[in-house]
Amino acid sequence: MRSINDCYTLSNGVKIPCIGFGTYNAKGGDNLAINRTAIEAGYRYFDTASLYETERVLGQAVRESGIPREEFFIVSKLWIDERGYQEAREAFARTLDRLQMDYLDLYLIHWPRGKEGDCDWKEKDLDTWRALEELYQSGKVRGIGLSNFLPHHTENILKNCTVKPVVDQLEIHPGYTQEAAVRYCFEHDIRVQAWSPLGRSAMLDHPVLKEYAEKYGKTVAQICLRFLLQKGIIPLVKSSAMERMKQNQDIFDFELTAEDMSIINNMPQNTWLGEHPDFAIPKKKSNFAQ
Repeated sequence: MRSINDCYTLSNGVKIPCIGFGTYNAKGGDNLAINRTAIEAGYRYFDTASLYETERVLGQAVRESGIPREEFFIVSKLWIDERGYQEAREAFARTLDRLQMDYLDLYLIHWPRGKEGDCDWKEKDLDTWRALEELYQSGKVRGIGLSNFLPHHTENILKNCTVKPVVDQLEIHPGYTQEAAVRYCFEHDIRVQAWSPLGRSAMLDHPVLKEYAEKYGKTVAQICLRFLLQKGIIPLVKSSAMERMKQNQDIFDFELTAEDMSIINNMPQNTWLGEHPDFAIPKKKSNFAQ
């Protein structure tokens, strides 16, 4: 990988850029400018979701860029209350309408369970997946996948699917590497994407990472992103300023040593930001963020 738009090949043959731009909390107004700036900075892979309320803004920015739609890689996700066969089909149609696009590059189930004590979550996920498989087979989406699914959630899909998930988005950053979930995904040819790759900035003052930033002549953020890149994980970055957007791309001219990778990989768990997929289910339009 030599630039943000160099690609991995997903299990279904689709090419996916090695870094994506996240749009959570970028709904409108000045945030339209953020998406425009990200496009100007060179980002072409954009991650959104019905939960984020950013689909309209992102679609507008893409249209106004004058860049052909096929040069972008656009991902969206259906929320907890949009799970179910018919619900998922309707959610997908709403997403395309908000984006003003006629297809997606990826469409994901955002969350595996509805609430604590959600006894029928397995059936609900399978009904949802059946709808996504039909959307994929019809050509309306180039790939389908998961978000916040741990191995036991994903196993339910794999044992019953016709079309395998090609990605899983997880909270991953130094201090919270989710090794078991990442290993499971790679064993099943599912590409891992990292939301909150900087631990929502909580890792920027970590002494170990600051030491490596000085050693490599980089920022702590660049160390975090390079760490993920060397693990074959796709970071979903966020920034509102062109300078930071460019800095987040400047991670291809150095390599962390195997020893430094090991030390970062084995840092004690000290930052966990998201709700747990089994025990703390976020509500729609809450402060939950990716």
